[in-house]
Amino acid sequence: MKTLGASEAKNRFGELLDLARREPVQIAKKGRSVAIMMSIEEFERFLDLENQFLALKAEQARQEGFVGITESEALLSEILNA
Repeated sequence: MKTLGASEAKNRFGELLDLARREPVQIAKKGRSVAIMMSIEEFERFLDLENQFLALKAEQARQEGFVGITESEALLSEILNA
C-alpha cells in the first residue's frame, strides 16, 4: 500500500484519486497514519463484508438464546421493581 503525506495528497489530489481507484492509499500527517483513501467499489465491498459479519453474529446470538429488546426491558423492569 502506498503512503502519501497529507501535504502531498493535497497538492496531488487528482493523482491521489486515480491511485486510490487502483489500490488503497494511506495518508500520513506528521509521520502518523491518519486516513485511508480507497475506491468506492472497495469501500462497498467492505460494507458488504461488514453486513455479512453482523448477520452471522446475529444468527449466532439467536442460536445461543439471545434475549431481545422487549425481553431485556421486561427483565430490567422486574429487577428494578423487586
